[in-house]
Amino acid sequence: MKKPKFSIIVPVYNTEKYLKRCLDSIKSQSFKDYEVIIVNDGSTDKSSSIISKYPFKVINQENQGLSVARNNGVKSASGDYLIFLDSDDYIEKDLLKEIDKSLSNNPDLVRYQIKEVFDDKDNVNYEEIPFENKDGVEAFKLITKYHFVENAWAYAIKREFYLKEKFSFKKGTYHEDFGLMPLVIIKSKVVNSINYVGYCYYQRSGSIMNDSDYGKTKKKVKDFYNHYLYLTKEINKTKLDKTYFMSFISNSLILKITELKGKDYKEALTKLKKDKVFDNLLSDSLGRKIKNTLVKISPRLYYRRF
Repeated sequence: MKKPKFSIIVPVYNTEKYLKRCLDSIKSQSFKDYEVIIVNDGSTDKSSSIISKYPFKVINQENQGLSVARNNGVKSASGDYLIFLDSDDYIEKDLLKEIDKSLSNNPDLVRYQIKEVFDDKDNVNYEEIPFENKDGVEAFKLITKYHFVENAWAYAIKREFYLKEKFSFKKGTYHEDFGLMPLVIIKSKVVNSINYVGYCYYQRSGSIMNDSDYGKTKKKVKDFYNHYLYLTKEINKTKLDKTYFMSFISNSLILKITELKGKDYKEALTKLKKDKVFDNLLSDSLGRKIKNTLVKISPRLYYRRF
Protein backbone atom coordinates (compact mmCIF):
# COMPACT_ATOMS: atom_id res chain seq x y z
CA MET A 1 0.00 0.00 0.00
CA LYS A 2 1.36 3.38 -1.02
CA LYS A 3 2.38 5.69 1.82
CA PRO A 4 0.62 9.07 1.93
CA LYS A 5 2.69 12.19 1.38
CA PHE A 6 1.46 13.83 4.60
CA SER A 7 0.33 12.63 8.02
CA ILE A 8 -1.77 15.29 9.75
CA ILE A 9 -1.86 14.70 13.51
CA VAL A 10 -4.74 16.34 15.37
CA PRO A 11 -4.81 16.02 19.18
CA VAL A 12 -8.31 16.68 20.52
CA TYR A 13 -9.38 17.54 24.04
CA ASN A 14 -12.77 19.16 24.63
CA THR A 15 -12.76 21.43 21.60
CA GLU A 16 -16.29 20.74 20.35
CA LYS A 17 -16.85 24.41 19.55
CA TYR A 18 -13.97 24.55 17.05
CA LEU A 19 -13.45 20.95 15.96
CA LYS A 20 -15.74 20.89 12.92
CA ARG A 21 -13.99 23.93 11.46
CA CYS A 22 -10.63 22.25 11.98
CA LEU A 23 -11.59 18.92 10.42
CA ASP A 24 -13.49 20.54 7.56
CA SER A 25 -10.35 22.51 6.69
CA ILE A 26 -8.51 19.20 6.24
CA LYS A 27 -11.28 17.66 4.14
CA SER A 28 -11.23 20.75 1.93
CA GLN A 29 -7.56 20.45 1.03
CA SER A 30 -6.90 20.75 -2.69
CA PHE A 31 -4.05 18.21 -2.36
CA LYS A 32 -5.51 14.84 -1.41
CA ASP A 33 -2.51 12.60 -0.73
CA TYR A 34 -2.69 12.63 3.05
CA GLU A 35 -3.85 10.71 6.10
CA VAL A 36 -5.37 12.18 9.24
CA ILE A 37 -4.70 10.81 12.71
CA ILE A 38 -7.02 12.20 15.36
CA VAL A 39 -5.89 11.51 18.91
CA ASN A 40 -8.89 11.91 21.19
CA ASP A 41 -7.22 12.68 24.51
CA GLY A 42 -10.09 11.67 26.81
CA SER A 43 -12.54 14.35 25.71
CA THR A 44 -15.65 14.64 27.90
CA ASP A 45 -17.64 17.00 25.68
CA LYS A 46 -19.19 16.28 22.26
CA SER A 47 -15.84 16.04 20.47
CA SER A 48 -16.12 12.26 20.08
CA SER A 49 -19.48 12.61 18.33
CA ILE A 50 -18.06 15.19 15.93
CA ILE A 51 -15.00 13.04 15.19
CA SER A 52 -17.21 10.05 14.33
CA LYS A 53 -18.64 11.94 11.35
CA TYR A 54 -15.25 12.01 9.56
CA PRO A 55 -13.46 9.16 7.75
CA PHE A 56 -10.21 9.69 9.63
CA LYS A 57 -8.08 7.35 11.74
CA VAL A 58 -8.89 7.82 15.45
CA ILE A 59 -6.85 6.96 18.52
CA ASN A 60 -8.82 7.09 21.76
CA GLN A 61 -6.81 7.45 24.96
CA GLU A 62 -7.25 8.54 28.54
CA ASN A 63 -6.44 12.18 29.10
CA GLN A 64 -2.63 12.43 29.14
CA GLY A 65 -1.98 15.83 27.63
CA LEU A 66 -0.89 17.31 24.33
CA SER A 67 2.61 15.83 24.31
CA VAL A 68 1.48 12.23 24.70
CA ALA A 69 -1.30 12.76 22.15
CA ARG A 70 1.19 14.07 19.59
CA ASN A 71 3.71 11.32 20.35
CA ASN A 72 1.06 8.63 19.91
CA GLY A 73 -0.05 10.26 16.68
CA VAL A 74 3.50 10.08 15.35
CA LYS A 75 3.71 6.38 16.24
CA SER A 76 0.66 5.70 14.06
CA ALA A 77 1.75 7.91 11.17
CA SER A 78 2.93 6.50 7.85
CA GLY A 79 3.28 9.63 5.71
CA ASP A 80 6.49 11.11 4.36
CA TYR A 81 5.93 14.34 6.30
CA LEU A 82 4.35 15.05 9.67
CA ILE A 83 2.08 18.05 10.23
CA PHE A 84 0.74 18.93 13.68
CA LEU A 85 -2.62 20.70 13.73
CA ASP A 86 -4.21 21.85 16.97
CA SER A 87 -7.94 21.15 17.04
CA ASP A 88 -9.00 24.74 17.70
CA ASP A 89 -6.97 25.94 14.70
CA TYR A 90 -7.47 25.27 11.00
CA ILE A 91 -5.57 25.32 7.71
CA GLU A 92 -6.11 27.06 4.37
CA LYS A 93 -7.21 24.84 1.49
CA ASP A 94 -3.95 24.98 -0.49
CA LEU A 95 -1.52 24.41 2.38
CA LEU A 96 -0.63 20.82 1.46
CA LYS A 97 -0.40 21.70 -2.22
CA GLU A 98 2.02 24.56 -1.50
CA ILE A 99 4.14 22.42 0.81
CA ASP A 100 4.28 19.67 -1.82
CA LYS A 101 5.65 22.16 -4.35
CA SER A 102 8.65 22.71 -2.08
CA LEU A 103 9.68 19.06 -1.66
CA SER A 104 11.81 18.61 -4.78
CA ASN A 105 15.05 19.02 -2.79
CA ASN A 106 13.91 16.44 -0.20
CA PRO A 107 13.96 18.79 2.83
CA ASP A 108 13.90 17.64 6.42
CA LEU A 109 11.77 20.64 7.30
CA VAL A 110 9.37 22.99 5.52
CA ARG A 111 8.18 26.13 7.23
CA TYR A 112 4.97 27.89 6.20
CA GLN A 113 3.37 31.14 7.29
CA ILE A 114 0.87 31.86 10.04
CA LYS A 115 -2.31 33.88 10.37
CA GLU A 116 -3.56 34.77 13.86
CA VAL A 117 -7.35 34.63 13.99
CA PHE A 118 -9.37 36.63 16.55
CA ASP A 119 -13.05 36.93 17.41
CA ASP A 120 -12.96 40.59 18.35
CA LYS A 121 -10.41 42.17 15.99
CA ASP A 122 -8.89 41.81 12.55
CA ASN A 123 -6.77 38.79 11.73
CA VAL A 124 -3.01 39.23 11.54
CA ASN A 125 -0.83 37.65 8.85
CA TYR A 126 2.82 36.94 9.64
CA GLU A 127 4.63 36.91 6.34
CA GLU A 128 8.35 36.21 6.03
CA ILE A 129 10.95 36.22 3.29
CA PRO A 130 10.97 32.65 1.90
CA PHE A 131 14.15 30.63 1.50
CA GLU A 132 15.19 27.15 0.41
CA ASN A 133 18.05 24.71 0.72
CA LYS A 134 19.45 26.11 3.97
CA ASP A 135 21.09 23.91 6.54
CA GLY A 136 19.67 23.90 10.06
CA VAL A 137 22.14 26.40 11.50
CA GLU A 138 21.54 28.96 8.76
CA ALA A 139 17.78 28.34 8.82
CA PHE A 140 17.76 28.90 12.58
CA LYS A 141 19.38 32.31 12.13
CA LEU A 142 16.71 33.28 9.59
CA ILE A 143 13.68 31.86 11.40
CA THR A 144 14.52 33.45 14.75
CA LYS A 145 14.11 36.88 13.18
CA TYR A 146 10.39 36.24 12.93
CA HIS A 147 7.36 35.95 15.19
CA PHE A 148 6.77 32.20 15.55
CA VAL A 149 9.83 30.01 15.97
CA GLU A 150 9.30 26.91 18.11
CA ASN A 151 5.63 26.24 17.32
CA ALA A 152 5.35 22.67 16.03
CA TRP A 153 2.34 23.54 13.87
CA ALA A 154 4.44 25.93 11.73
CA TYR A 155 6.37 23.10 10.04
CA ALA A 156 6.08 19.98 7.95
CA ILE A 157 8.72 17.57 9.25
CA LYS A 158 10.14 14.63 7.35
CA ARG A 159 9.02 11.59 9.32
CA GLU A 160 12.17 9.58 8.53
CA PHE A 161 14.32 12.39 9.96
CA TYR A 162 12.05 12.79 13.00
CA LEU A 163 12.22 9.10 13.85
CA LYS A 164 15.95 8.80 13.17
CA GLU A 165 16.68 11.59 15.65
CA LYS A 166 14.27 10.02 18.17
CA PHE A 167 12.44 13.29 18.67
CA SER A 168 9.46 13.42 21.02
CA PHE A 169 7.50 15.95 23.04
CA LYS A 170 8.14 15.86 26.77
CA LYS A 171 5.20 14.49 28.73
CA GLY A 172 3.39 16.49 31.39
CA THR A 173 4.92 19.88 30.67
CA TYR A 174 3.89 23.26 29.38
CA HIS A 175 5.76 24.78 26.45
CA GLU A 176 6.53 21.36 25.02
CA ASP A 177 7.17 22.94 21.61
CA PHE A 178 9.99 25.04 23.04
CA GLY A 179 11.49 21.87 24.51
CA LEU A 180 11.77 20.21 21.10
CA MET A 181 11.42 22.33 17.97
CA PRO A 182 14.65 24.35 18.26
CA LEU A 183 16.49 21.01 18.03
CA VAL A 184 14.37 19.89 15.08
CA ILE A 185 15.24 23.09 13.22
CA ILE A 186 18.97 23.18 13.88
CA LYS A 187 19.52 19.44 13.30
CA SER A 188 17.82 19.55 9.89
CA LYS A 189 20.16 19.11 6.94
CA VAL A 190 17.87 20.90 4.45
CA VAL A 191 15.23 23.50 5.36
CA ASN A 192 12.81 25.37 3.10
CA SER A 193 10.46 28.19 4.03
CA ILE A 194 7.51 29.01 1.78
CA ASN A 195 5.59 32.28 1.74
CA TYR A 196 2.11 30.72 1.73
CA VAL A 197 0.04 31.81 4.74
CA GLY A 198 -1.53 28.45 5.42
CA TYR A 199 -1.97 27.93 9.17
CA CYS A 200 -4.74 29.78 11.04
CA TYR A 201 -3.83 30.12 14.70
CA TYR A 202 -7.03 30.82 16.63
CA GLN A 203 -6.73 32.95 19.75
CA ARG A 204 -9.40 31.88 22.21
CA SER A 205 -9.87 32.93 25.79
CA GLY A 206 -9.36 30.21 28.38
CA SER A 207 -6.77 28.31 26.34
CA ILE A 208 -3.61 26.92 27.96
CA MET A 209 -1.55 29.91 26.91
CA ASN A 210 -4.12 32.45 28.12
CA ASP A 211 -4.74 30.96 31.56
CA SER A 212 -4.25 33.55 34.32
CA ASP A 213 -3.78 31.12 37.26
CA TYR A 214 -0.50 32.18 38.90
CA GLY A 215 0.17 28.64 40.14
CA LYS A 216 0.19 27.53 36.53
CA THR A 217 2.40 30.47 35.63
CA LYS A 218 5.02 29.24 38.07
CA LYS A 219 4.85 25.72 36.64
CA LYS A 220 5.18 27.11 33.12
CA VAL A 221 8.35 28.96 34.08
CA LYS A 222 9.76 25.89 35.81
CA ASP A 223 8.98 23.72 32.79
CA PHE A 224 10.51 26.33 30.50
CA TYR A 225 13.72 26.29 32.52
CA ASN A 226 13.87 22.48 32.38
CA HIS A 227 13.36 22.61 28.61
CA TYR A 228 16.24 25.09 28.43
CA LEU A 229 18.48 22.68 30.34
CA TYR A 230 17.51 19.81 28.03
CA LEU A 231 18.09 21.85 24.87
CA THR A 232 21.49 22.96 26.18
CA LYS A 233 22.49 19.38 26.94
CA GLU A 234 21.38 18.12 23.54
CA ILE A 235 23.00 20.88 21.46
CA ASN A 236 26.27 20.30 23.32
CA LYS A 237 26.25 16.71 22.04
CA THR A 238 26.52 18.01 18.47
CA LYS A 239 29.32 19.71 16.54
CA LEU A 240 26.95 22.35 15.19
CA ASP A 241 27.54 26.08 15.58
CA LYS A 242 25.31 26.75 18.58
CA THR A 243 25.81 30.52 18.89
CA TYR A 244 22.39 31.62 17.67
CA PHE A 245 20.70 28.59 19.21
CA MET A 246 21.97 29.35 22.71
CA SER A 247 21.23 33.04 22.36
CA PHE A 248 17.65 32.31 21.31
CA ILE A 249 16.82 29.81 24.06
CA SER A 250 18.53 31.99 26.68
CA ASN A 251 16.70 35.12 25.59
CA SER A 252 13.43 33.16 25.60
CA LEU A 253 14.05 31.95 29.16
CA ILE A 254 14.97 35.43 30.40
CA LEU A 255 11.77 36.82 28.92
CA LYS A 256 9.77 33.97 30.47
CA ILE A 257 10.82 34.72 34.05
CA THR A 258 9.35 38.23 33.75
CA GLU A 259 5.93 36.56 34.17
CA LEU A 260 6.82 35.81 37.79
CA LYS A 261 6.01 38.09 40.71
CA GLY A 262 7.99 39.52 43.61
CA LYS A 263 10.19 37.00 45.38
CA ASP A 264 9.69 34.36 42.69
CA TYR A 265 10.99 36.73 40.02
CA LYS A 266 14.02 37.79 42.09
CA GLU A 267 14.94 34.18 42.85
CA ALA A 268 14.63 33.20 39.19
CA LEU A 269 16.75 36.16 38.12
CA THR A 270 19.45 35.22 40.63
CA LYS A 271 19.38 31.62 39.40
CA LEU A 272 19.77 32.65 35.76
CA LYS A 273 22.72 34.88 36.63
CA LYS A 274 24.32 32.09 38.65
CA ASP A 275 23.81 29.69 35.73
CA LYS A 276 25.40 32.26 33.36
CA VAL A 277 22.36 32.28 31.07
CA PHE A 278 23.01 35.93 30.21
CA ASP A 279 26.47 35.03 28.93
CA ASN A 280 24.84 33.18 26.01
CA LEU A 281 23.22 36.29 24.54
CA LEU A 282 24.72 37.50 21.28
CA SER A 283 27.05 40.47 21.75
CA ASP A 284 28.35 40.90 18.19
CA SER A 285 27.27 44.55 17.85
CA LEU A 286 27.17 47.66 19.99
CA GLY A 287 23.37 47.54 20.05
CA ARG A 288 23.33 44.00 21.34
CA LYS A 289 25.97 44.78 23.96
CA ILE A 290 23.84 47.66 25.25
CA LYS A 291 20.73 45.48 25.22
CA ASN A 292 22.50 42.71 27.14
CA THR A 293 23.63 45.14 29.80
CA LEU A 294 20.10 46.49 30.24
CA VAL A 295 18.55 43.02 30.26
CA LYS A 296 21.00 41.78 32.87
CA ILE A 297 20.21 44.76 35.12
CA SER A 298 16.46 44.23 34.86
CA PRO A 299 14.79 41.94 32.33
CA ARG A 300 11.36 43.07 33.49
CA LEU A 301 12.05 46.76 32.90
CA TYR A 302 13.73 46.10 29.57
CA TYR A 303 10.99 43.95 28.09
CA ARG A 304 8.23 46.24 29.32
CA ARG A 305 10.02 49.20 27.74
CA PHE A 306 10.91 47.57 24.44
